[in-house]
Amino acid sequence: MSPYYIDLRIVPSFPDVFQKICDLYVGFVEDQVGVKSFERVAGIPVAGIPFTSIIAYELKKPFLYIRKGVPLHGRQRRIEGILAPGNRILLVDDLVTTGLSLTKAAKAITAEGGVVTEAMVLIDRQEGGKQKLQKDGIKLHAVLNITEIASNLHEIGTIDEEQLKTILKQVKKG
Repeated sequence: MSPYYIDLRIVPSFPDVFQKICDLYVGFVEDQVGVKSFERVAGIPVAGIPFTSIIAYELKKPFLYIRKGVPLHGRQRRIEGILAPGNRILLVDDLVTTGLSLTKAAKAITAEGGVVTEAMVLIDRQEGGKQKLQKDGIKLHAVLNITEIASNLHEIGTIDEEQLKTILKQVKKG
């Protein structure tokens, strides 16, 4: 449970913003993660998939996505796309809180022969996700963290002092 909500699922409905955010992701991967550190890019359902498809396209890397459950038809795989044993995968999601969805996705990829040592999000909510992933041998890269975002929103008057304190208090819990 959290006293605030971030909904990045609506971003693709605003093409200009969507493009800017995807450009941020791509630039961050090129500068901070390194394009040679992975062969494929995998999106986490649901919010991570639209961002991941654009990132993969821009980086000219194969795109995969993880299903929420195993389908009872077709190939009955959790991973959609071509994944060869030993492929190094960059996991991409919109944000991380506890790291649970990224961890589950990494396990699904590993079960099919992929290797996951890097994950990337636009926003780290700073509630333990980075540490959880680190314990599983996955380095989390975040373009922004919630402390930076909340401080900037407060500075420009979008959130008040009480809202800022609420967000920062949540961070301390994590």
